[in-house]
Amino acid sequence: MAIEAASAQERLPIVAFVTPGQHPPARYLNAIRRGLLENGFVEGESVVIEHHHFDRRFDRLPELVLDLTLRRVAVICTITNAVAMAVSRARTDVPLVFAVGLDPVLMGLVMAFDRPGGNATGVFAPVTALDPKRLELLVEFVPELRSVAALLNPANPNAAALADLRAAAHRFGLELLVLQVRDAQEIDAALADARLRNASAVLVTSDAIFEAHRERLFQATARDGLPAIYPWREYVEAGGFLSYGNDLTDAARLVGRYAGRILRGDKTGDLPIEQPTKFELVVNLRTAHALGLAIPPTLLARADEVIE
Repeated sequence: MAIEAASAQERLPIVAFVTPGQHPPARYLNAIRRGLLENGFVEGESVVIEHHHFDRRFDRLPELVLDLTLRRVAVICTITNAVAMAVSRARTDVPLVFAVGLDPVLMGLVMAFDRPGGNATGVFAPVTALDPKRLELLVEFVPELRSVAALLNPANPNAAALADLRAAAHRFGLELLVLQVRDAQEIDAALADARLRNASAVLVTSDAIFEAHRERLFQATARDGLPAIYPWREYVEAGGFLSYGNDLTDAARLVGRYAGRILRGDKTGDLPIEQPTKFELVVNLRTAHALGLAIPPTLLARADEVIE
């Protein structure tokens, strides 16, 4: 009986969920499961969900994608720009369902929002477009803010949107210090430069390098006494000060739902790009106190979650 059960499970379609780190927050895996369940797919009964990670080794991505292609997994899912781009470059015929923070048409992932065409579809959860809003939140939460150090990876396509962030800084009367981080080894040096140049706060842009090293970012900003705002709540849960962005849990659910539709026979290229409408502001009050910041109750009332 055990052999029969194992054989049956081996015949189930495999959904591969690919992330930068070994241990993604359980909420994302659970959200993928919920999305699949919306189409009647139950893990272990009608589908197998595999978690694959490249453990911060971006050079391993092509090898990982090739392995998934050769194993003929049914769908590759991700909520990371770098993975989506790696799958796209591999030109695999395995369907890709993504949640990305940049325009997927400009990234070359799909041909159009309404009819993506090809073998990829998913969710566009704007991240970079919210950087000016994050700057505005820093102005509100950090009294007498004068200069902000923006950390970005120049190799990331979102670096092209720097002009919008500069315009926002000018509008708020802030000096914007752009500090480039190409790999994890440059994080500490960039933050040391921010302190040397008298930055009052830090804005961390979206990049897989920062996501994979969020604890390191928090420790460095805490050591230097720099308030920082991030694109996702995971940074704040790790000890960061502020985050504002799309609700990635809901985006992951939408990814799982599309994976389920593909397993049911829908053509990937016919599924229009989704755009989530849920945003969340998360504040770590413990970190605020450690930084010597007194956050007015009116500001805390606007937060979707306050970590105390």
